[in-house]
Amino acid sequence: MRTYSGVVYPAHSDAMGHMNVQYYVAAFDQAMWHLVHALGYRTQWQEERGEGWADVQHNVSFSRELKVGGLFYVESRVGQVGTKSLTTVHEMFDVSGELAASNEIKSVYFDLKARKALVLPQEIRLEAERLLASLQVAHSI
Repeated sequence: MRTYSGVVYPAHSDAMGHMNVQYYVAAFDQAMWHLVHALGYRTQWQEERGEGWADVQHNVSFSRELKVGGLFYVESRVGQVGTKSLTTVHEMFDVSGELAASNEIKSVYFDLKARKALVLPQEIRLEAERLLASLQVAHSI
């Protein structure tokens, strides 16, 4: 699913004239929030339940430069569902549909007060497993 769209502004570029790594990661981070929202997580849970997410690993790969003025979008999917964690895959494309970068993120569902991992809420687990299964069926056809 498309989870983020953006444009590379001059302030987002580095000395080489392309988007700086920190802005790639920022776009992937925003995409992650849209994906977990689609899975059922609500930001209100941070205050209501004291629950949120802690990223424990990012694996970023760069395929193509994004230059100032370039439009891009991110598509995201569930990669793996653990007991207390969720691995998501995010792919960033330039406006012509060419892959620019990808990021596999492992996030742990987290008790924000106790600072420890929690079991994924049932509604998030079920929707994540449903999306993962539908992706596997689509790839087997």
